Amino acid sequence: MKRVVAIAVMCFVSASLYAQGPKPCEELKAEIAKKIEANNVKFYELEIVPTEKATEAQGKVVGSCEGGTKKIVYRKTSTAPQKPATAPSKP
Repeated sequence: MKRVVAIAVMCFVSASLYAQGPKPCEELKAEIAKKIEANNVKFYELEIVPTEKATEAQGKVVGSCEGGTKKIVYRKTSTAPQKPATAPSKP
């Protein structure tokens, strides 16, 4: 009986993970950036590249997104990462 319950739980967990689908690249990139900044790294760059070009990109692949079609490449830089500009709010 314990085996049946264990198998059912494993099937349920794997099915729920599969149902979530591929993670969007921008979401994963933001999560990776938080982790990097939590380690007090100030000068770095994260770039989203197609999987085929990941080997050509200079840096280390730190993530895969959109079902494995794209990779996130990390590299150290001498300047701080560029933050997306926020639109000024209208009065």
